Amino acid sequence: MPVQRADARRNYARILAVAESEVAEHGADASLEQIARVAGVGSATVRRHFPHRRALLDAVFHERLEALCDRARDLADTPDPRSALLEWLRAVTAYAASARGLAVALTLDAPNSADQAHVNTCAALFTEAADPLLRRAAQDGAVTPDVTVTDLVTLIAGIVWATEHHADPAAEADRLLGLTVAGLSPQR
Repeated sequence: MPVQRADARRNYARILAVAESEVAEHGADASLEQIARVAGVGSATVRRHFPHRRALLDAVFHERLEALCDRARDLADTPDPRSALLEWLRAVTAYAASARGLAVALTLDAPNSADQAHVNTCAALFTEAADPLLRRAAQDGAVTPDVTVTDLVTLIAGIVWATEHHADPAAEADRLLGLTVAGLSPQR
């Protein structure tokens, strides 16, 4: 990777800071043109640093996603695989409910291209981190073997989208996650 000029590094940092604010306020559909305006750069500069919306969202959420992935790795050797998976899912759901746009970032499909530059980094990080938790839970019989990380991300995204405008999105998302995990039928 070539070394960036100092002004390019400053532009990147300024664009990312503005993007974080705009995504927090408007979600994943935050206007790239508005981000450019507020950052004091042209739209072409934004697109040079972030060639597609997914790249921008990946950068906006990267640090927190890394922390959630680290948490998954920490939980991977927990004696109770079901509890480990559920603890991690609750952490992901809580963050996604408080970070507008993350659910979209996790579920964006790759373009119709085999180009590896377009891989959804958010989803790839989550898959890599969650897979050991899910595999252990399935081996322990706590989760059916056909459940995938994509299924879990889809459930979390659906819960987050459904609770986005709730008075307390994080609490409602946690309640719905608990309901999802427990199922609809009472315990017998």
